[in-house]
Amino acid sequence: MTPQELRAFCLEFNAAVEEFPFGPETSVFKVLGKLFALSSLDGEPLKVNLKCEPEIAARLREEHPAIAPGWHMNKRHWNTVTVGGLPDRTVRELIEDSYDLVVAGLPKAERLRLDRP
Repeated sequence: MTPQELRAFCLEFNAAVEEFPFGPETSVFKVLGKLFALSSLDGEPLKVNLKCEPEIAARLREEHPAIAPGWHMNKRHWNTVTVGGLPDRTVRELIEDSYDLVVAGLPKAERLRLDRP
């Protein structure tokens, strides 16, 4: 997955936006103001921080060397994923899971607007 593909995939989700609160080198992808992915898209190797359920996060770290505790994030709830170390399909699933977790924490009215009850 290229940086352009990562950006495009993150922006496919309902109400997803890209912001740069940490400077132009760090893309922050949000849904209704809540962060679901963070990446330095010009970084080598390409990495992305993604939210994950704590039990699943720990298991993924054990199973995949390309997944580590979230860099500069709450390590219980966030993973840093080295994109080239996993199949693209897996990276996409992890991004979608992160988006869904963030949306699940939104008020019901906002979730319904996003077609994600």
